[in-house]
Amino acid sequence: MDPLHLCIALGPLSVYLMLIGWINLSSRPFVTSGTRDLIALAIALSGLVVAGPFELFMPETAAVYFQAWIWPPLISLYLLCATLVAMLMRPRIVVYNVTAEQLYPVLESAAAELAPEHRWVGHSLVMPQLGVHLNLEQFGPMRNVQLVSVGGRQDLVAWRRLELELRKGLRDLKVGINPRGFSLLFFGMIMAVLMVYSMVSQPEEIVASLSDFLRR
Repeated sequence: MDPLHLCIALGPLSVYLMLIGWINLSSRPFVTSGTRDLIALAIALSGLVVAGPFELFMPETAAVYFQAWIWPPLISLYLLCATLVAMLMRPRIVVYNVTAEQLYPVLESAAAELAPEHRWVGHSLVMPQLGVHLNLEQFGPMRNVQLVSVGGRQDLVAWRRLELELRKGLRDLKVGINPRGFSLLFFGMIMAVLMVYSMVSQPEEIVASLSDFLRR
């Protein structure tokens, strides 16, 4: 792979890995929605998509005619598809850098605040007044927990309220750092160093590849 395509492929991914590594090395949990989590992952993989499938299946006639302007609609199409998938997915809340045992009392407190008549069934929480039914799923190796909706009828506004309550409840919770965050940070930095080295050591090849990439 030439230096330009290497930078395009690894750039967003390295930033994503360093960001997730930094979150896991923080002393506080991080709460986000499933939609934002998926869109962030889609952006991280966008470089691989551009340098791979988009280049491989590029319509050459259109590329010659539109030249560099062929890329904005292609990238927009990818982001729109990722957004559509994220919107069609079941409601989900992701909490990084926390265990299920640490999250449970905060979730219980948030549920009591929003729906006093809530009930637990194993690892499932039912809040019929709000139209929320979720299951607690833990990913032990990376120490994060997902609240995944169960069933088809879900109130998206109630899920947003639950997310805000969790953020409020976890604001003062301090946790130990996740050592696996160092590996994510390390791999992200290795990718960044590799990109910088390839750009510095082969500037002429990057310029030539850029002209071809932009179809000029």
